[in-house]
Amino acid sequence: MEIRWLGHSAFEIITDENVKILIDPFISNNPTCPVPVEELKPDIILVTHGHADHLGDAMEISNLTQAPIAGTHELSLFLSKQGIRNISLNLGGSFVFRDIKFTMLEAKHSADIDIVEETAPGGIACGFLITFSDGTKIYHAGDTGLFGDMKTIIGEIYKPDIVLVPIGDKFTMGPFEAALATRWMNPKVVIPMHYNTFPPIEQDPLIFANFVSQLNPNIDVVILNPDEYFKYENENYKD
Repeated sequence: MEIRWLGHSAFEIITDENVKILIDPFISNNPTCPVPVEELKPDIILVTHGHADHLGDAMEISNLTQAPIAGTHELSLFLSKQGIRNISLNLGGSFVFRDIKFTMLEAKHSADIDIVEETAPGGIACGFLITFSDGTKIYHAGDTGLFGDMKTIIGEIYKPDIVLVPIGDKFTMGPFEAALATRWMNPKVVIPMHYNTFPPIEQDPLIFANFVSQLNPNIDVVILNPDEYFKYENENYKD
């Protein structure tokens, strides 16, 4: 499969079967994203919370492609009022789409919907664990601070192979906290996100990579530029 970083927390995951998963598509107003909205043709969209830099262009893309948007119950209520196809779930819940399992997991962050004139209730923030038919697991942490369940639940029970973690600080974990979370979850690969979009979250990802190396040198840190791909193959999978 291929993972493309679109800047900030936005990712496109393309499976070997060409299923396209779009996460937190903050595209048109993202100063780091070189990809036009019209280029994205997802089969499903995941939104971790209702902030404008995550909900972003999700509704426009859904209208263009008819891809459903998966999010919390409160976010789904908002989307339903806009006539947007959606999949509602809550923490610990899962659904299956195109033989891929999506599980909503906790994040420590605020979540009100702020893309409208009057801020609307957005429920809670979340992350997503995506489990593919070959057993590969990708965890998108969303916007979050460090919390213990990253070790005791996500790391010890779900055991993701690839982790996408915010490192920007100020609104999420910073580089050290993100590296500690990475050690707790012990993936094969970690990809930093949610940094260098705006001045308040400017970070050097190499500092994060150095922290990870000190805490667990067996974890590969993959630093992407916006619109750059990372290809992953599950070597343990046997058809």
